[in-house]
Amino acid sequence: MIQAINPYTTNIIGEYPVADKQKVREVIIKSRKAFCTWKNNIHKRSDILHNISHLLKKNRDTLAKIPTIEMGKPIKESRAEVEKCAAVMEFYAHNGEIYLHDEAVNTDANKSIIKFEPLGVIGSIMPWNFPYWQALRFAGPCLMAGNTIVLKPASNTIGCGIELQKLFQKVGFEDVFQTIIGNYKVAEHLIDSDVDGVTFTGSVEAGAKVAKRSSAQLKKCVLELGGSDPFIVCKDADLEKASLGAVKGRFINCGQSCIASKRFFIVKEIADEFIEKFVHKTEKLRIGDPMSNETDIGPLVNKKSLDNVENLVKDAVNHGGEIITGGEKMETNGYFYKPTILKNISSNSRIAKEELFGPIAPITIVDDDDEAIKLANDSEFGLGASIWTNDLEKAERFANQSQSGMVTVNNVVISDPRIPFGGIKKSGFGRELSKYGMLEFVNIKSVRFYDHLIKNHYVE
Repeated sequence: MIQAINPYTTNIIGEYPVADKQKVREVIIKSRKAFCTWKNNIHKRSDILHNISHLLKKNRDTLAKIPTIEMGKPIKESRAEVEKCAAVMEFYAHNGEIYLHDEAVNTDANKSIIKFEPLGVIGSIMPWNFPYWQALRFAGPCLMAGNTIVLKPASNTIGCGIELQKLFQKVGFEDVFQTIIGNYKVAEHLIDSDVDGVTFTGSVEAGAKVAKRSSAQLKKCVLELGGSDPFIVCKDADLEKASLGAVKGRFINCGQSCIASKRFFIVKEIADEFIEKFVHKTEKLRIGDPMSNETDIGPLVNKKSLDNVENLVKDAVNHGGEIITGGEKMETNGYFYKPTILKNISSNSRIAKEELFGPIAPITIVDDDDEAIKLANDSEFGLGASIWTNDLEKAERFANQSQSGMVTVNNVVISDPRIPFGGIKKSGFGRELSKYGMLEFVNIKSVRFYDHLIKNHYVE
């Protein structure tokens, strides 16, 4: 049995049986059977995604309570997550057919086309920090492409995964999206089963294991792993906007986001002013019951995460770092850590090297823009990056030099259905969202017609 614990009350809120190998096999068989009809009618798929979007919006408040209870996300952020899920389903319901339309190409044949056909059953192994969004930002394009999905949610947000399956039951297509419950062994069973591909979002260590297991069976996989996104503030930046962005980029979901801003590089001429603004706004954040509409910062997901955050800060201080605000656990029930800003970060400290999942903002003061870009790229991760400047030439230069999958100028990095999401280095490979994410799990088939079967076809 898997126990679910509310990180605010620390009470057990549920117990779930773990699926065995036979259960996984049975689910895959149903998914394969559903695929045989699901793949055939793109207009029907569009209608179903529209219906799912409607249900998400209709049941927003009820659905939002579940991640807030299971992993401590402030309720207003949970509501926003559900709304974003509704939007991504609408996006692919509207645009999926366009993305999948046959492409004509000029070759020596009478006619040449490129077709985009679904692969089949896709296994989806997803984390806890955005339990609805990360499942549906993959499921939206994957389902619209004609695949069926088996989701293994994180063991501490099982309730969210179950609710997603219920949505598909309500629209009469329960077998195209199914949820299985379990730990890493169940994830292994899923990869080893009769799936045609695997997508995984999570840690680098777990992602490497997923990639190894999938590739050993020649199964396509997409990995969205960790991030240590740099946040650069140049001397010509709008510091009011940059400091607002720093609070949003670092502390959303209590800092537990792969694309959160995690390493701050501030040019020395404006460092004091920026830090003052950043600290002032951070100290205004309201910490408390995640079910309250007034709360900005909820608890960390579990005690292990709380202890890790505490140890990261201690290590940074031991390496010469200075705590400007926060820097301690809260003496209250729940896994709370005060939003923390540090400066004078040593490159040898853990906080400079590891992915930070918690409300910690480490600041490094740099001499100039070139040093900022150099340090920003000095990471084993390459997910996102942001730069704050009013100089277009400088912004374009940083965008070109940034070793990342996503760059944002004068705003924080976010996921958006209209543009591809993903990284390089140890942040993973493959893309989610946009047309490119949709094409990750399709068979891109080339078809050429010769002789007199068809008239010559020329594409302008």
